Amino acid sequence: MFALFDELRNPALLLSNPVAWVLIPFQLWMLIDAVRREDWIWAVFIFIAMAYSSVLPISALLYYFMVYRAQGPAGGGGGRTRGFELPGAGTRRRIRELEGRIHHLDKARDHLELADIYFSQGKLQLAESSYRASLERDPSDRDAVAHLGQCLLRLGRAAEALPMLERVTADDSRHDYGHTLMALAETQSALGNNDGAFQTWRRVLENHGYARARVQFSELLMVRGERDRARTELNEVISDDLHAPKFQRDRDKPWVRRARTLLGKL
Repeated sequence: MFALFDELRNPALLLSNPVAWVLIPFQLWMLIDAVRREDWIWAVFIFIAMAYSSVLPISALLYYFMVYRAQGPAGGGGGRTRGFELPGAGTRRRIRELEGRIHHLDKARDHLELADIYFSQGKLQLAESSYRASLERDPSDRDAVAHLGQCLLRLGRAAEALPMLERVTADDSRHDYGHTLMALAETQSALGNNDGAFQTWRRVLENHGYARARVQFSELLMVRGERDRARTELNEVISDDLHAPKFQRDRDKPWVRRARTLLGKL
């Protein structure tokens, strides 16, 4: 019982068990990630497993494959797309189905769906390739244009993304439930056009109350010296999160965390 604490108190025991040199740091890494993600149930399971058997990291391994690999490290990594979801999700089986359909039928919408799955998984280079394949087959597909723009933005190629996102939002400012307009605001910020981004965020918030929008709008308010207004927006993010359904709280975690950090600076 409490094997980890016994080993930490007894360095000689650690030296005699080389496996522990790898497994204990791995479990601590997963525990810290779960805490940063505020995933307390996983954190408790990992801690208990470490306490009872530091060389049998079942909970840490499960967490690694089910959470860490799927979402990336807390606050970053596959974090290029964490909090920037597109509608829809994917599985390995669906990928195989789509690859089969593409091989036999080569339809634009199948390339688009496959690209959206890759985007959701954070595989942005594969997503870009599939988006372009979709547009080669149907250049007028508004979804493919908008999603490729979002993908290029996450790849750090904001200048390429800008005309795509401007084109779609000019035709339909509510495209993808406001996600395309949010991507346009982020692209404008990435290119140093804070005034344009400020106006775009205002347009988003006229129709939607996304935490993603409120937090980034608040950051621009802080730059403009409107601290009280920023504080109000950030408090609304935290208040809304307390009453949101679980799927929304999971999606908004990085933004709620960022809101709390910004409030600490006001």
